[in-house]
Amino acid sequence: MNLKKLYQLSIFALVLLGLSFTANAQQNSLTAKEKKEGWKLLFDGRTSKGWRSANSDSFPKQANGWVIADGLMTIQASDGAESKNVGDIVTVGQYGAFELSFDFKLTRGANSGVKYFVTLKENSGASAIGLEYQILDDEVHPDAKLGRDGDRTLASLYDLKTSNKAGAVKPVGEWNTGKVIVYPNNHVEHWLNGIKVLEYERKSPEYRKLVQMSKHKVWKDYGEADKGHILLQDHGNKVSFRNIKIKEL
Repeated sequence: MNLKKLYQLSIFALVLLGLSFTANAQQNSLTAKEKKEGWKLLFDGRTSKGWRSANSDSFPKQANGWVIADGLMTIQASDGAESKNVGDIVTVGQYGAFELSFDFKLTRGANSGVKYFVTLKENSGASAIGLEYQILDDEVHPDAKLGRDGDRTLASLYDLKTSNKAGAVKPVGEWNTGKVIVYPNNHVEHWLNGIKVLEYERKSPEYRKLVQMSKHKVWKDYGEADKGHILLQDHGNKVSFRNIKIKEL
């Protein structure tokens, strides 16, 4: 290989490396516009600051549990059981009306969830109780076929309302962006990759009817707290999160 060709390849490699560094630098950060609009990061990409176990005041960071590396918050695979390995994690802060955005990447057959209005009062013995934006590999995980009319599938309000996500889903192994918007009047929306996939009115008669038809009916005033924690679920499968941010409304 001549020196000119080697020089060109070296320059090309440096450009690619620079693009990679730029892309990584953009993760887990806010633009000037987002900061002005009131967005705040819930995950800085490096530490567990702002998060704790749903079962204690400390963060359950260990080799076979929640691992923070390469700008990701990843729950490691265990045996597929709900919150039986190291357990769920929750935000230290509590939120009422808000817009929550998060990126997630599934592995084959994985199950997890992002919950909101989690009060940590119920002592369920499994995952902490709250409204859940379902995260699931619908093609492989059996939970997709349970519940009513697909209300346990990806981006659904778990066990309550089915998402209409045709054309919105990116394949397992790729990054998807979820969003939950809770307005001050209790109107709630779930979004997936920029598409609104469901909406409902929290605390309404229609909402309470859905609760009574679900597994959640055993919990008094399920999902009706004025404020609660945000939760990332340990369901025994490997799932990664990044770019977790919130704007209070």
